[in-house]
Amino acid sequence: MSRAQQQIESLNASMRIVVLHGREPFLQSEATHRLAELLAAEHGDAARFSIDGETATLSDVLDELRSYALFEPHKLVIVDAADRFLAGDARRRPMEAYAAQPAEHATLLMRAETWRPGKFDKLVAAVGTVIKCEPLKDREAVAWCRDNAQARHGAAIERQAAELLVQRLGPGLSRLDSELAKLVAFSGGSRSITRADVGELVGRSREEQAWALQTAIMSGTPATAVAKLRELLDVSRLDTTLVMWAISDLLRRVHAAAQLLRQGASGQDLRRTLKLWGPTGERVVEVARSTEPRRIAQLLHEAVETDVRSKRGLGDAQRNLEALTLRVTDTIGCV
Repeated sequence: MSRAQQQIESLNASMRIVVLHGREPFLQSEATHRLAELLAAEHGDAARFSIDGETATLSDVLDELRSYALFEPHKLVIVDAADRFLAGDARRRPMEAYAAQPAEHATLLMRAETWRPGKFDKLVAAVGTVIKCEPLKDREAVAWCRDNAQARHGAAIERQAAELLVQRLGPGLSRLDSELAKLVAFSGGSRSITRADVGELVGRSREEQAWALQTAIMSGTPATAVAKLRELLDVSRLDTTLVMWAISDLLRRVHAAAQLLRQGASGQDLRRTLKLWGPTGERVVEVARSTEPRRIAQLLHEAVETDVRSKRGLGDAQRNLEALTLRVTDTIGCV
């Protein structure tokens, strides 16, 4: 069980402020649901109010927290995009003052993808908790599948089946949970989900999805390439490392093809040596014929530099990938 899962399990109704931040929406949803259930059990019922932190004023939030609900003894106030709401001292300091003395009749739940730790976190720790809801590592996701297949869907899953499921889909919990429900329905809930079940019912592997980005880039249309990139990152929840590998692998093959062509290699030799199959392979050969190896080498150097910057925390990794994807696709589109 990951640290975030342990913290979610340890939530209790006495907490007056809970902060959930990170890029795993399923964990945020689970924590929200558990907190709401705990408050309802403790207070009989709890009114729920949602506030958009991007557009809300400081008084919108504080007034809601300090006022009483009309018919329920307790209220749950949820502020989304909380990182943007707290940007700047004009809001952060009053919220720090509130965290030092929170209202007893209200629970504040703040949710965000990104978060800047500071004094507010220390004050929250005294009256609640801060939970980092980041995507699980593959091994953690495998354990999560095995724990939750039975608890959430009423059927067990074999370890090898869980490993294949994560291998194919990645560690994104929303998609894993959806596929578990489908697999349990297929099995009738009467037996363990097997590796064969996963192989038959679950779609392409993450590597195959990453290769789809190569096809989109080779189209030479930036909008197509970026749309595929966002799909892989936001929907399929692919790790940025795998996406970077897909871009770098494509550039390496184009560069190698460009060099071999200038050394007299035939198109057939290229396809066999570099495994260039299908329409994408044909496009690689076409680009290699029309582009100087030096130009592709420069793009490959940019890809390496982008990877280094992302791993050092210089800029947002996804934004870095977007910029690189646009640059590579635009260059290819000019061929």
